Amino acid sequence: MQDTSRTARGLSSLLEMGFERAAPPAPTAVEIPVGRTERKMIVGRPAMGTVVRVTAMTASRDRAEEAIGRAFDELDRLVAIFSRYERSSAITHLNDAGRIDGAPPELTRVMTRALHYHRLTRGGFDVSVAPLVDLLQERPDRSPPPAPDVAAALALVGAQHVEVSRRRIGFRREGMRVTLDGIAKGHIVDAFAHVLERHRIRDYLIDAGGDIRVSGTKEGKRPWTIAVQDPAKQGRFPDAIVLRGGAVATSGGYEHYFDRDQLVHHIVDAGTGMSPRHSVSVSVVAPTAMAADALATSVFLVEPRQGVAFVDGLRGCECLIVDRNGGQFRSRGWRSAGVAHEAEAEA
Repeated sequence: MQDTSRTARGLSSLLEMGFERAAPPAPTAVEIPVGRTERKMIVGRPAMGTVVRVTAMTASRDRAEEAIGRAFDELDRLVAIFSRYERSSAITHLNDAGRIDGAPPELTRVMTRALHYHRLTRGGFDVSVAPLVDLLQERPDRSPPPAPDVAAALALVGAQHVEVSRRRIGFRREGMRVTLDGIAKGHIVDAFAHVLERHRIRDYLIDAGGDIRVSGTKEGKRPWTIAVQDPAKQGRFPDAIVLRGGAVATSGGYEHYFDRDQLVHHIVDAGTGMSPRHSVSVSVVAPTAMAADALATSVFLVEPRQGVAFVDGLRGCECLIVDRNGGQFRSRGWRSAGVAHEAEAEA
């Protein structure tokens, strides 16, 4: 394992677009028979600013429908805690009051993990960037905000000034606000997976707009194949991987822009107020979706070789980085689908 401290010191703070909660529409569902008894259930529904889709292999339609329905109920419950667009949410209360007593345990857990990643990246992953997020989103003409306004927003950034205990979360700086959008979606995907497993669904793939978690196998007992999204949106994929368990998340500077010139996208270095331009896509494989979510965004902020060195020092994690010129950088253990299939054929 490599020493991560030198790489981590170069990581700077992050910003991610939020997800807006709306009244959940009815899910769309497809059932595909597989063999004599098995069936593939595919259910999708808009949520968290994207489409959340689950594919489950099962011998019991009733069990799968019950499990997936319960999992979407859990998703809705958690979004109501973490969404900054929900006026009654716990995180909105925290941001408005600067503290929350008797915080929901889910909020305490995710905030605790967020501070863990803040320390791991030596301040790189920073959930206190909400003032900068709001400043950039509030520019209706998409012009750059005035420098004094950016400086004022940056002065409020610093997750080390967030205090978390078992039942209380508070800010030591007046005017601070947090956004958990760079980690909460991963936590929600993990919770979705846990509901499926409690209902004895062992083989599944959950895709929440780039945050993916899998377990087991698909039809034919084959592992799940996951394509890395094409940053240029031209129908080509930089790579694909196979997984039988764990998660993968992709962060990219190609989805949302705050300015007319498309220089400031949805990931912003809170040390400068500008978007990093080293890479166009970072995919991270990790044991949980929450870890993959936080690490993919953090690695996006640094030069590709620095990001690879950082991930190589993390147990159970791998990454693929596509730089702005189309070059690809892989961690030592990254295995593309072709390599994995060759290894299986030889076994």
